[in-house]
Amino acid sequence: MRSIQGSKKEKMAAVAALREAKIATAYEPFPWEMKMRELLPVPDKSRFLSLLLLPMATDGTQTRYNSLDDTLARADAWLASCRCSGVPVRLVRFQTEALLTKITGETAVPTVNMLSDLANLSNVSLYGFEDYHGVDIGMVRAVRLWYAPSGAAGETSLEMALRQGDTRLGFSINRTKEGFIYVSSVADESTPGVASTRSGLLEMHRAARRAGKLLVLSRVGGESVLPWLVSTAGDVRCYDTVSLNQKLSLYRHALRPVTLHFLAWDDGVLPPLPPPPPRSPVIVLSTPSESDIEELDGDDDGDGPGPGIEGGKGFQNIRLPDSWR
Repeated sequence: MRSIQGSKKEKMAAVAALREAKIATAYEPFPWEMKMRELLPVPDKSRFLSLLLLPMATDGTQTRYNSLDDTLARADAWLASCRCSGVPVRLVRFQTEALLTKITGETAVPTVNMLSDLANLSNVSLYGFEDYHGVDIGMVRAVRLWYAPSGAAGETSLEMALRQGDTRLGFSINRTKEGFIYVSSVADESTPGVASTRSGLLEMHRAARRAGKLLVLSRVGGESVLPWLVSTAGDVRCYDTVSLNQKLSLYRHALRPVTLHFLAWDDGVLPPLPPPPPRSPVIVLSTPSESDIEELDGDDDGDGPGPGIEGGKGFQNIRLPDSWR
């Protein structure tokens, strides 16, 4: 009898102890630098790509914005335009991000009161609240578009080694309306004294054209050259081709090898695009001026600017004098 009572007391004590028991926390040091250097496809660089789209401002005071639906539609249109242009990217997901801003004047009161109307709050781009000091604080809802290269490899790299006798790098770059920088032309095998002939860049460029893709630069010397922001005015923040050309030319003058990374693609990853409507053709080629033709002479392989790239002011092949290249 005593043994039965003793076992009951032990069970009750164990149950009570189990109820009170907590799993302790611990700290495990992780070799971040080594793992980032050895395991990432691009050492010390993330392969997660994104574009932050701010809502479109409806006036110059930056206090009224279009709806969240409008920002999502812009993100969707940007991604669709990338595919039409031949940029090898695919959607990963969308998410909204809240950015703090100060709101005053006529916008403040209705924006703060909007918090009581939860039905309308879901699609607004700006909502607000009053803090303890009586200052109206606004939350602007931006859209973060996460995307990835369409190829399973993500990015592919190429090292361009420079020699004393090199007179040019041997390739030219251009920029799409979506803000991506791509290799628009590469010197062929008959052009002497160019680094691109030895590096294999010509073969990559031809392979991209055969696949109907652009050879898009993602990093130069480990530094990202991808677009990253759409402003409230609708402009895409991206990298300048003139300054990038200058930096590439400095690699040649310093005889320092430069590693170029490109967005990879796989055949058949993207479904075929529907034909564009007649009133808005996808491909619009501009007519080059005589000066443009003279600058391109001897440095183009005759393949042209690439698939689906719209011409126009600000998106011509931006070239530097031979002294730079």
